[in-house]
Amino acid sequence: MTITAERFYQAADEAIARLKATQLPAIKRAGELLAETVMKGGVIQVFGTGHSRAFALEMAGRAGGLVPAHAIEEDILFLNGVYPVEERKNPYLEREPEIAHQILAQYDIRPEDIFIIVSNSGRNGSTVEMAAEVKRRGHKLIVVTSMAHTTSVTSRHPSGKRLYEFADVVIDNCGPLGDALLEVEGSPVKVCAVSSITGALIAQGLTAEVIGRLVAAGQTPPVYISANVDGSDEHNEALKARYAGRI
Repeated sequence: MTITAERFYQAADEAIARLKATQLPAIKRAGELLAETVMKGGVIQVFGTGHSRAFALEMAGRAGGLVPAHAIEEDILFLNGVYPVEERKNPYLEREPEIAHQILAQYDIRPEDIFIIVSNSGRNGSTVEMAAEVKRRGHKLIVVTSMAHTTSVTSRHPSGKRLYEFADVVIDNCGPLGDALLEVEGSPVKVCAVSSITGALIAQGLTAEVIGRLVAAGQTPPVYISANVDGSDEHNEALKARYAGRI
């Protein structure tokens, strides 16, 4: 069968339909925990490696999004000289458990904060170790992963555990093993990944749930206005000042 945009859109629509049919209870429970954190002055700390970084960018620093949502970036290790810049393109670095501690050490993480850790496979050492450390510190943890993928692979962490096994709430991105959706005739390779698409929907769904709960509680949600709208600088900077040094 020919690979076409229409085929991909149909397959992606099916993944989105599974997400909406099965994951709303988890998204709403996660939204409740996130809203409680924001009401207490906490920050939503979001971490993902590889393409899962897109989830953090979808939640943090985005127009219409929550100001107290912060993307934890492994790039900070190169910016702060923990690793040489040449290591930035090392595809195996995310497999190293130790970098989780090195990354967290660069940030002002407080007891009232909550974590979202995102990994399609949920198997690599850095994400699993960060989840373990987050729980050791007593934080709530929301995990976004592909359950079809993570339950089909072994862990690369010394504990033998995968990311979802540390979570207070697990949200399944409803993608397949290997992320790609479309089969290529005569080839074992599949093409066209979906986790970034369902991930963006989960991220914005969580944002909506948090803001809805804040409004219901009589609070004004701390939300960014687009930086390309007149008057946005004053609005955004005033809100960011509440979380100085933390976002």
